Amino acid sequence: MRRRMPAAVIFDNDGLTLDTEHTWTRAESALYARYGTEFTLDHKREMLGTSGVKSALTMERHLGQPGRGDELRVELRELVHAELDGAGVEPMPGALELLAALRERAIPIGLATNSGREFATRALRAARIYDCFDAVVSAEDVEHPKPAPDVYLAAAAAVGADPGDCVALEDSETGVAAARAAGMTVIGVPSFPGIDLDAAHLVVPSLTDPRVWGLLGLERPVR
Repeated sequence: MRRRMPAAVIFDNDGLTLDTEHTWTRAESALYARYGTEFTLDHKREMLGTSGVKSALTMERHLGQPGRGDELRVELRELVHAELDGAGVEPMPGALELLAALRERAIPIGLATNSGREFATRALRAARIYDCFDAVVSAEDVEHPKPAPDVYLAAAAAVGADPGDCVALEDSETGVAAARAAGMTVIGVPSFPGIDLDAAHLVVPSLTDPRVWGLLGLERPVR
């Protein structure tokens, strides 16, 4: 397994860099309640990491609202933005420390997300880390969202790195599949219980795990 520094590190956003999965969950719970449905952990597992188009179809099925996927997406987006504006968002444990270490060593950093560009930008700015990234690529910027490799390939290109020399950080099965398809070394960090990330090259409980730093060729400061 890699011990030298990668050409670039590409982060997922929701649930990996930022604790926005709980933001999404609160909004999803509110939306489902509007339609008389309790939002469950099984619903969450099915939605985690999916693109807007796929999640819209899933919500149609969950809520018994065929053909209303686009309307449901608009409702959900409004609820999510209200959550961001009200409660804000925090980085995931270890994210700030890892970003700082990578920037100190001038390793290019990209972000590849299946969320829309408006949400990603809004969330990153709310957490005051937008400027930590050399490139931010959303599902809206490519032809095919995750699990296709497009967002990861585009992020690598944007930071001038060969995908095969990059490390990707992911919290969902969909994202791991996309990064693997792009030819990257993948670290899986599950954000919810019951998520199978065994397809990743390394699976750890959080970004603070020393194995993350070791695979990136970094030394974690001793505190």
